[in-house]
Amino acid sequence: MDDETSARLRLPLLVTGQAQKEETHNEALALIDLAIGAAVEAVGIDVPPDAPLPGQCWIVGAAPQGAWGGQAGALAGWTGAGWCFLPPRDGMTAWDRARQLGVARVAGSWESGVVRAARVLVGGQQVIGARAAAIADPGQGEGDGAARACLAQVLAVLRAHGLIAG
Repeated sequence: MDDETSARLRLPLLVTGQAQKEETHNEALALIDLAIGAAVEAVGIDVPPDAPLPGQCWIVGAAPQGAWGGQAGALAGWTGAGWCFLPPRDGMTAWDRARQLGVARVAGSWESGVVRAARVLVGGQQVIGARAAAIADPGQGEGDGAARACLAQVLAVLRAHGLIAG
């Protein structure tokens, strides 16, 4: 952060004695509008669209061209005044309208369609949690009893995860 931008989103800040503060304020509002509840038209696009509409956003690709030059990975939003950009930061999220998936900035790159969680609850019941130990294959030639024991293990694990009723 410097004296002219915020630490996380690099929003322009007003400074003492600044003329035309409304321009700085409006620029900050446009960037906030781009960041909050972000929904992008597509992810990884290198060339700006020919006729964007105000409010439309994209996640810029790795080799941006034209008006997007130097903005790799950024959120690019079109306003009536032109393009505004939010630099990529780990933890940013957006909705990809084209693919109908969530995207997130993780470890320096955009990840699409990945859901990260410690557990999943449905109707207050945990259905997926930490990964359990593997179920051993039945031994060769052990017959029907071994197959039944293996199947019983599979059913027990599925029940424990709430994926099937007990």
